[in-house]
Amino acid sequence: MTEPGRDAPVALVTGSSSGIGAAVARRLAAEGMRVVVNSARSQEAGRKVAAELPDAFYVAADISVREQAEALVAAAVERYGRLDVLVNSAGVTRVVPHQDFEGASAEVWREILDVNVIGTWQVCVAALPHLRAGGDGCVVNVSSVAGLRPAGSSVPYAVSKAALNHMTRLLAAVTGPEVRVNAVAPGLTDTEWTADFEEPRRWMRTHSPLRRVGTPEEVAEAVLAMINARWTTGEILLTDGGTHLR
Repeated sequence: MTEPGRDAPVALVTGSSSGIGAAVARRLAAEGMRVVVNSARSQEAGRKVAAELPDAFYVAADISVREQAEALVAAAVERYGRLDVLVNSAGVTRVVPHQDFEGASAEVWREILDVNVIGTWQVCVAALPHLRAGGDGCVVNVSSVAGLRPAGSSVPYAVSKAALNHMTRLLAAVTGPEVRVNAVAPGLTDTEWTADFEEPRRWMRTHSPLRRVGTPEEVAEAVLAMINARWTTGEILLTDGGTHLR
């Protein structure tokens, strides 16, 4: 990767120490963007990702805490003087069978919603003034096919992604023309989160139209496509190997 210029766009990617977020950070850097890498816990891994990229840096922040979400955005703007792209990739889940009503406790609901919905909202609110300042800001939320059909690792997780999809459309309706807001909704993707999802992986190989699990790099390409889709806002892009057709 070549060193980006001083006028290169700046992208903040939350939850980018591993998996989809890390792949997005690497892909945007390859496009010449200056990237802010973030995680709440995997700080060593986050610093390693940032060290791989030209003119990138790492900020540890738990987006479910408003002050930390605001500090994350402030750190990006202080470092680079601008913010052009926000990719909300930070998310959590818990594997709870949908019929296990007791397992989906209030604590599980709060943990998931605090990050996937409220945390994402807090970063968006902090970032929007800076995204608007450039006149061509862009937000891409990393959702899930579970937000569009009755599936997913747990009911709270699926509901959080459905809420994120609706948040995407609601924000898109009021942030234009300066800011576009879209989402990508991946299906089962090969990350450390899904390493032991044996039955879903088997189903993908035998029933989904493309007969395989996706990769983080393929989701990153979808994120980049939404960043570049300059006449598109309020859209949820499915990238799931055709799973939704089944």
